[in-house]
Amino acid sequence: MTRISLLGPGTFSEESARHFLGAVPHELLPCTLIAEVFQAVVSGRADLGVIPIENTLEGSVSQHLDWLVHEVDLPIQAEWVYPITMNLLGHGRVGEGGDAQSRLALVREVLSHPVALGQCREFLRTRLPHAQVVPVSSTAEGARQVRERASEQGLAAIGSAASATLYGLDILAAHIEDHPDNATRFVLVGPRPLSLARPGRPKTSLLITLPADFPGALHQVLSVFARRQVNLVRIESRPTRKRLGNYFFFIDVDAALSAEPLSAALTEIESLGCSVRVLGSYPSHGV
Repeated sequence: MTRISLLGPGTFSEESARHFLGAVPHELLPCTLIAEVFQAVVSGRADLGVIPIENTLEGSVSQHLDWLVHEVDLPIQAEWVYPITMNLLGHGRVGEGGDAQSRLALVREVLSHPVALGQCREFLRTRLPHAQVVPVSSTAEGARQVRERASEQGLAAIGSAASATLYGLDILAAHIEDHPDNATRFVLVGPRPLSLARPGRPKTSLLITLPADFPGALHQVLSVFARRQVNLVRIESRPTRKRLGNYFFFIDVDAALSAEPLSAALTEIESLGCSVRVLGSYPSHGV
């Protein structure tokens, strides 16, 4: 039985993991904070951890990427993309004792994870301009607090339909995300791969540090990939935390690490004095 830590219960991490794992024998270990998800794997309490790292509306989850770089050495073993539907959760259905807008007018505080709040900016701006937005550690934590503070009027959370069921809340408004194609990229991290029936598309994630900041340095690295027709599907910079203007580059490659063009490219990049760290070479699954 594979033990898997994740934010939960009642989160999109849990919902997506159940969908992705399917019939794979597993046990889910819900955690309140993302630090606990990582630490459960490092300590051996869990075999793998589920980490949301990118959203179509909000981009990368920087805190989670920084954990992968600075705090732990856990390779990525798989990834998948899961569609996300956001809902406004609270006590009492819209339409009971008033129309939808009058019910929303009673909401004075909205709790959720910062990334989830960011995915619903337009709804919050136009439908709940009077409400205070309160960031919490996960969408499920927001729903839990709304349940625990049931005696307080006007509290609502943004989260999944599963959270509403788990915490006994009603869906006050459904599909409140700013774009219908909202989706989140999740990765499994841990010391050992998970045996999957679905092979997925091979993908490799790299962390590259340039030897010095000089004109054309990044172009020189990217040219190495281009000459070998290695397809880069994502590139992003993050500070190294050493000094201003000094960055790591996250690069996702549409190929397995064992593919000859990629392995040759990495050899040449290292010969240029760059530091290359492989964050994982793994199967990738779409929506």
